[in-house]
Amino acid sequence: MVAVTANYYSAYSTTSSSQSSTASATSSASKSAATTSTDTSSAATSITLSDAAKAALAEKSLATVVADARAKLTKLLDEAGRKSPLQNGELALDLTSLDSREIYAAASDQTFTADEREAAKLEMQRRFEAALAGPLSIAQVTGNYTGLYNAAATFLDALGPEEKASDNWKASRAAVTEGIKQLQTNPKALPSAGEDDPVATYIKLVDLRGTLDQSMATLATNARTALDKRYAEIHDGGRIPSFKPNAPAGTYVDLSGLSSRSLSAIVLDKEGQFSTQEVAAAKSQLRTKSSAVLMAGLKSASQSNDPTAFSQNVISAFSSLSAEERQAAGWSDKLYEAAVANYSSSSKLLEMFNQLGSSSSSNNSNSGFSLAGLLG
Repeated sequence: MVAVTANYYSAYSTTSSSQSSTASATSSASKSAATTSTDTSSAATSITLSDAAKAALAEKSLATVVADARAKLTKLLDEAGRKSPLQNGELALDLTSLDSREIYAAASDQTFTADEREAAKLEMQRRFEAALAGPLSIAQVTGNYTGLYNAAATFLDALGPEEKASDNWKASRAAVTEGIKQLQTNPKALPSAGEDDPVATYIKLVDLRGTLDQSMATLATNARTALDKRYAEIHDGGRIPSFKPNAPAGTYVDLSGLSSRSLSAIVLDKEGQFSTQEVAAAKSQLRTKSSAVLMAGLKSASQSNDPTAFSQNVISAFSSLSAEERQAAGWSDKLYEAAVANYSSSSKLLEMFNQLGSSSSSNNSNSGFSLAGLLG
């Protein structure tokens, strides 16, 4: 992958001292239901935090955040047997275990090395891409860009108050706000919100160099090193490693903390580094993660009045994964094609029902036709 140094969310390029602000953590992403293509909104990734989590993060001092980031990054480097989180200018570590405040601290605090700061910036950039990947795919199918800009607004709004006070954040948020305003008039025309628009820049960069992901080979090597170290710890205690959750204390090899991309690297095992048992354990964890995403999409759709919602949620989930992740999870292109076809047919049916309903009303029909009545 060719490294691209341009940052489409300009606040990520900040390299100030430890007095720099840090971003609030984003603990979970849920796929929200969309309205039909005739409305001004579409499905988008929504980043949420519980009140307890928000309170806990608010109480955390900047010094504590920096210390936590330092400790986590040091541990990750040690587990992977690396001195730098970069390799050939690309991310060489899975940094998903660091929350957004910690990542921002690592990107801006001068106590971190140049490589560590650059890796943190790349991770922040990657997270922004991940938040918009699904909504962009939906926009490409529906022709409606509102959900894409709403997703960007949600992402920016989830950042911390210190970062929100920066000129970079204000410029990006203002551009997104302008984009949403333009979409209220014409939801199917990509907004022209100026050079500070992070969404427009994101689209251009993805077209230029694809998504920003860590190398699967590097992640596989890191996972191999981490597993070997875990085995050594268990063996040193005179115990036998196990992948069973109900294994005796001190023997369980827990893979649940790995990202879906790291798990995929184990499942695909392109270099033949992993045992059958390790691949099976990673596949089980990946299946759990992917099933949870689909179930969340189904639940969200069931609470919506939009018959196209589930299709859009599947499109979003599918597009949020890399090709390798989809392969490892068993998500074939047929799933995406079926979701697109279902969206198209549901949209056409809904449009026909709405037209029939409008026609009945204009003709003062006594038939009492309505979509709600038809559906019971």
